[in-house]
Amino acid sequence: MLLSSRKNRTRRCDDRGFTLIEILVVVAVIGVLAAIAIISLARARQSGNEASAIGSVRAITSGQAAYASSCGSGGYAQSNADLAKGPAGGAPFISPDLEKADVAATAKSGYTIDVSDNADPDNKDVRPAAETCNGSVGNSRAMYYVGADPVSRGATGTRSFGSDRRGTIYYDLANVPNPIPDGLDFVQ
Repeated sequence: MLLSSRKNRTRRCDDRGFTLIEILVVVAVIGVLAAIAIISLARARQSGNEASAIGSVRAITSGQAAYASSCGSGGYAQSNADLAKGPAGGAPFISPDLEKADVAATAKSGYTIDVSDNADPDNKDVRPAAETCNGSVGNSRAMYYVGADPVSRGATGTRSFGSDRRGTIYYDLANVPNPIPDGLDFVQ
């Protein structure tokens, strides 16, 4: 009787556990779900970075409009640094995070945001740098170009964005050319 009672206890303990196969199946299912979640998270992060880049290009476009009307005699700044300088006693035309966003090491949300001279052959100087109200390094010019490119294409973003004095934000899977040609898709 004592022997049969031990066998029953042993069987009951064995019946309560999981087999190795069952545990491996559960671990595999969890691994697949985790992989799907990581891919979705990466896509969401890229979308957020792209939205931030579009917002940054819009902020620079607004800053350029303010610079042209108050500092550049209708001309535009040619660098992030010149837009980050405010007139005497006034606020800068762009935020401090955009001032240094033209370098990969200090990029904003995975994108470099770079204000530069527009390569259009009709571009010309409007006012010498020394005569601008904020002591710009570069002359104010009739046109400007701003480009936003992912620091690591495919990882921090997939599209590049660009704008100019027209204020429309264009995008492309490669870099948006300077000057921006007709026919590119634009953000609405």
